[in-house]
Amino acid sequence: MGTTSPALNIDQLCVNTIRTLSMDAVQAANSGHPGTPMAMAPVAYTLWQNYLRFDPDDPIWPNRDRFVLSIGHASMLLYSMLHLTGVKSVNAQYEQLGTVSVSLDDIKHFRQLDSKCPGHPEYRWTSGVETTTGPLGQGVATSVGMAIAGRWMAEHFNRPGFTMFDYNTYAMCGDGCMMEGVSHEAASLAGHLKLSNLCWIYDNNRITIEGPTSLAFSEDVATRFLGYSWNVLRVGDANDLAMLARAFHTFEVTKDRPTLIIVDSHIGYGAPTKQDSHAAHGEPLGEEEIRKTKEGYGWPADAKFLVPDGVREHFDGGVGKRGRESRAAWMSLFDAYKQDHPTLADELFKMQKRQLPDDWDRDLPVFPADPKGMAGRDASGKVLNVLAKNVAWLIGGAADLAPSTKTRLTFDGAGDFEAGTYAGRNFHFGIREHAMASVLNGLSLSKVRGFGAGFFIFSDYSRPAIRLAAIMEIPVIYVFTHDSIGVGEDGPTHQPIEQLASLRAIPGLHNFRPADANEVTECWRVIMKMRHEPATMILSRQALPTLDRTKYAAASGAAKGAYILADAPNGKPDVILMASGSEVCLCTAAYEKLSAEGIGVRVVSMPCWELFEHQSDEYQESVLPAAVTARISVEQASTFGWKRYTGLQGVNIGMHTFGASAPLKELLTKFGFTADRVAEEARKLAVRQQKERTK
Repeated sequence: MGTTSPALNIDQLCVNTIRTLSMDAVQAANSGHPGTPMAMAPVAYTLWQNYLRFDPDDPIWPNRDRFVLSIGHASMLLYSMLHLTGVKSVNAQYEQLGTVSVSLDDIKHFRQLDSKCPGHPEYRWTSGVETTTGPLGQGVATSVGMAIAGRWMAEHFNRPGFTMFDYNTYAMCGDGCMMEGVSHEAASLAGHLKLSNLCWIYDNNRITIEGPTSLAFSEDVATRFLGYSWNVLRVGDANDLAMLARAFHTFEVTKDRPTLIIVDSHIGYGAPTKQDSHAAHGEPLGEEEIRKTKEGYGWPADAKFLVPDGVREHFDGGVGKRGRESRAAWMSLFDAYKQDHPTLADELFKMQKRQLPDDWDRDLPVFPADPKGMAGRDASGKVLNVLAKNVAWLIGGAADLAPSTKTRLTFDGAGDFEAGTYAGRNFHFGIREHAMASVLNGLSLSKVRGFGAGFFIFSDYSRPAIRLAAIMEIPVIYVFTHDSIGVGEDGPTHQPIEQLASLRAIPGLHNFRPADANEVTECWRVIMKMRHEPATMILSRQALPTLDRTKYAAASGAAKGAYILADAPNGKPDVILMASGSEVCLCTAAYEKLSAEGIGVRVVSMPCWELFEHQSDEYQESVLPAAVTARISVEQASTFGWKRYTGLQGVNIGMHTFGASAPLKELLTKFGFTADRVAEEARKLAVRQQKERTK
């Protein structure tokens, strides 16, 4: 394998090991981004070796510092660190416990099938990866949620003599992250909240895929962040370990604001000729270039995936030793904490395991039958307040819409989360839907149960972060109100049409659209028990009749995603009417009309397609028997997707255009959302069904 130059000190030896592992892995894969890992290796080395409080033997202990690689295309930088520090696997679902999270063989198979080193870092797949990154800006925005969680947990759990939470969150970002709008939203919020436990490290390399950043980016980043009330530091050379150490120390002693460290780097540092965007963005250096670069490092030119003697040991004596000692001290403190503060200790344990208190669902409301009813958002607000009172770590807020979404927690002691008052349970995200969803991801990754709210139409602004929550399998909760053309006079810009189908298309995301107040309660009951699935609660602005459950089936059927709400007397319907949300009452009204005419009708409430798909084939057949092809779906949204339940012969009553600005009743008539329309279509299908049965 060869030996390195004896002139290299241990710091430089470690830095160059990170660089060469990254170069070799990208070259072997013939795919990837070597430039940024090469340039930022000294930064990652200094942070991990000298400052990061992280135990490689237990990379999920609760009070560890978090490191987020927002520039996910530079994933080999993180994989090199995970390998060299010996991070252990802790996720039995995806990894073999007790082994190293990233082996040298994994690095050799970078970007290949089943390697723990995929193209971009993936949470759960590789222990030590704190969040899935790749879409630029998401990592830094998520890191704000992690910092918020740290502040809230410190206020909630810490007691005199028991500092259970005081971790820092570090995020490494680049020019792309700075250009993406979500980073602006998140940085503004972090500055407002004075999150002094948050440090962003900005790789100022002045290169993007199309060329120099000057093509499209000329703002003064430092001044912008000063305007956000951040502390801004600058390191003029990414290779200056002493200046890097000084910057990290300054962050640690800054207690009144978050810190941005601007690090000037040269992409692909050390590569003699390829000092351009290709080294950073998806092109291996090539064998000859790598040989020259390694020679410049004092490295054996022909050695591949070389980890020199002493490198792993050096990391073990730095980040490893510090992490083991910090974790051991914390575990010892927790043992004493359990004795002195047993209730809080139990909460902390359950929160970290994504469990619920034993009495989490006590006092959940049961709503009496009422033809006038109440809006879905109003019922949800009542349920949410009960749940949050019972589950101390259920916290959240809205994108400036808490009064409209009914998501403000109003019980005694709920309070507001603001700078200097971090114990509050109510968050004010401001008009920042995208950052809100990313922050919720950070909260969930820190094991705090977070919810965020807004108008359903603006779920589009949150969608990138919602998608990542589904990829990561984390139980974030999104409350979306004003769910249909029922917003009336606000018109097409505020009337969601395609949003429901769009969210249903995201694998792993559970979307709940309850039909009445009692279904709201039951949907919340299901959501709270989820541990690995994000969920949306999609609610009406307008009042919905509260169904008489002595006449119709119990709302507990919602727990299966779809259930028979009303049925033909003999259990053999001529036609099946199915709907979600506010349109279920149209189906029950049509049911009453048709039943009086002697037509056998089944009404199926379908609050959550995804849950229904998880039920057994037998249950699905019992609700939607294949023999009954006369089926109608009713939903004030795009009909896209409904044919999986109605079949090609069924009728889909829905929206085929954008909405209009008018009072609600006029809109319902214009677009055909009336019980008479449903009954009319059902009669036609019932005749066909009866003819088919007599053939």
